[in-house]
Formats: sequence, structure tokens, C-alpha cells
Amino acid sequence: MSKFLIIIGCCLLTSCKIQVSLNGATLPESAKSLQVDFFENNTTLGPPTMAPLFSETLRDVLSRQTSLRLVKQSGDIVFQGNITDFQILPVAIQANDQAAQSRLSISVRVKYTSVADPKRNFEEQFTRFTDFSATDNFQVRQNDLMKEVFRQITEDIFNRSFNNW
Repeated sequence: MSKFLIIIGCCLLTSCKIQVSLNGATLPESAKSLQVDFFENNTTLGPPTMAPLFSETLRDVLSRQTSLRLVKQSGDIVFQGNITDFQILPVAIQANDQAAQSRLSISVRVKYTSVADPKRNFEEQFTRFTDFSATDNFQVRQNDLMKEVFRQITEDIFNRSFNNW
């Protein structure tokens, strides 16, 4: 009976198609490369630096947190999309109808395609925000605020892609 269980266990282990990395990410075993296309800025208010900043942030996160090789084309896993929304809104109003805090909100549409595991393909919009003092000069803080929002969005994209969140 124990030999039978050992044989069954070995068969199950060798038939697995999923590879798990040290950070808990579940990668298709046959995937060796990933491709991150340039995410265009399709917003009316977003600064021109936003598209390259987001595209590079996503490439950095994915190459740092997976063992996949980053390629320019024909990747086993492909990320495509665009930045769809960029808003600065007041969120905390003081007694004199002045904003005490403002919120930077950014949305990104992502299409994830896996040649190795098409069942996991998705197209989804990710939105995140960060609040800042309304008295701050937004032009001075803009890059840091965008980096914070992009950090949150790329974490969400990574988790949705590789951790099934």
C-alpha cells in the first residue's frame, strides 16, 4: 500500500504545471519570459512623464519579483494597456469651504496574456490614490505622488497576475 502511495505522489509531483517562486508568486512552468509594452497616457490632464514612469515601474516590479526574463517582443506573458484616468480632487473640506486635503487618483487598464496558461488571461482596470495636503505645491510633489500611486497599482497588477488575487 505504501509503495502505491509513493508512486501516486511522484506522479502528482511530476505532472504539476505550476512553478512557485520565493515571494509566493505562481508562475506557469513553461513561461520563461515576460513582455511589458509601453502604457500610453490616454488622459487629458496627466503629465507627459506619466506613461514612461508607469511603464518602467511595472517592468522593474515584474523583473524584480519573478524569475522571468524581460523581453521586448514575443514574451510568454504579455502586459499591455494604457493609463485611462488622472484626477486631483478635494477630499477634506474645512469650515471655510477650502480643501484641507487633495487626492491624486490614477487608473490604468491592463491586459494580461499568458501563452502558457490562457485560462488566467484577463483585462482589468486598476485604480489607486494618495492624499496630500491641499497647501502643498502639486507641481513640486507630482513625481513622488505618482510614484506612490504607481507602486500601489503595480502591486495590485502583480498580485492579480501571479497570486490570483
